[in-house]
Amino acid sequence: MVSDHSPSDPSPQQPLTDLSAAEVAQVHARQTAAYDALRAQGLGLDLTRGKPSTEQLDLSDGLLSLPSTTRDRSGADVRNYGGLQGIAELREIFADLLGIDADRIVAGGSSSLTMMRDVLVDLMLKGAVDGERPWAAEEKVTFVCPVPGYDRHFTLLSWLGIDTVTVPMLEDGPDVDAVARLVADDPSIKGMWLVPTYANPTGSVVTQEVAERLVSMPTAAPDFKILWDNAYALHHLTSAETKSADVLSLAAVAGNPHRPVVFASTSKITYAGAGVAFLAGSPETVAWYLGHLGKGSIGPDKLNQLRHAEFFGSADGVRAHMAEHRRIIAPKFAEVDRVLTERLGGTGVASWTRPEGGYFVSLDVLPGTASRVIELAARAGVALTPAGSAFPDSHDPDDQNIRLAPTFPPLADVTPAMEAVTTCVLLAATEKLTGA
Repeated sequence: MVSDHSPSDPSPQQPLTDLSAAEVAQVHARQTAAYDALRAQGLGLDLTRGKPSTEQLDLSDGLLSLPSTTRDRSGADVRNYGGLQGIAELREIFADLLGIDADRIVAGGSSSLTMMRDVLVDLMLKGAVDGERPWAAEEKVTFVCPVPGYDRHFTLLSWLGIDTVTVPMLEDGPDVDAVARLVADDPSIKGMWLVPTYANPTGSVVTQEVAERLVSMPTAAPDFKILWDNAYALHHLTSAETKSADVLSLAAVAGNPHRPVVFASTSKITYAGAGVAFLAGSPETVAWYLGHLGKGSIGPDKLNQLRHAEFFGSADGVRAHMAEHRRIIAPKFAEVDRVLTERLGGTGVASWTRPEGGYFVSLDVLPGTASRVIELAARAGVALTPAGSAFPDSHDPDDQNIRLAPTFPPLADVTPAMEAVTTCVLLAATEKLTGA
């Protein structure tokens, strides 16, 4: 472990901006030496993407001997065509977990991101269930994007030629006042992305109050959509399991039942790439989605759905399974926070989130230094997500946000990785402050 503490030097816990130029130069010299020692270690560590670790994937190996039968509860042979909405028993399990009626849920293939793409493409080509025409017929289509946010959401918009406008992501969800102002007068704003529970990367949770405002606010576009990506709804890091806002019921009460489209998946619950994805919405939205899906599919992989239903048995089975995930990954998040606090706390050059769930820690460094931190880390053998990834077009206007993903590496690797990251943060900050 490389230490940046020295009894004769100014304390790194003192705000660097409060130090004299000579003292900052002294800290810079120490961090330069620490960084040189870091590079000499020949590290090869990766904090780039929020992937389950091998130990987490091992939790689901019981799937490999399932299903024990080829027929679902209704007696249908799951090896055959049909069942476009997915098998009832699995939909019922996740209806309980998500707080949604089972008949409003579609159980599909392995990727909720694919479902999101399909919904956007259907909206562009065919229009919404409550729309007047296909979105592609509009002069311009714009989405509201809370930032920092999920890079793959932004990539989908860019691919489809959809413009973006950003609002800050706050602790209780997106800045709802900013959202309301944007959507009230601009009919080109057709929707917004939202990860409502343990947001990527901030860990924010949309409150019931914010959700209610989002589904009830006046919008210039009559077919405005909220793509409610509940990717981390069950991924708790504490025993206090936060529940997601009941967005579908709130929308129905507000008179905008078709506004939200909800997504979820088991990708970080069982096997990434071999799980089950879910879509939910109003009955009309579900019928709209299945009507378009049926043009290119005769049914999902119901064998995989049945093995998942057997593996879990019930919603409580999923909860118990997720407690095992928590046992594995919560210590990693605790270690990230420990190292950040020990190395950067009080320095005034970094702040970070302490999420209660999800897969990420959002680290904000001294404005103008995030790209440099990531460059320094790469040279030292620590891979981080590229700067700006949590913003549309990968452009962070302040160049300060870094997304940390500690789930994949073993716990023993999290400590040296974070020690390296903090050294790079301090070096980049002192470079900026000294003009080095």
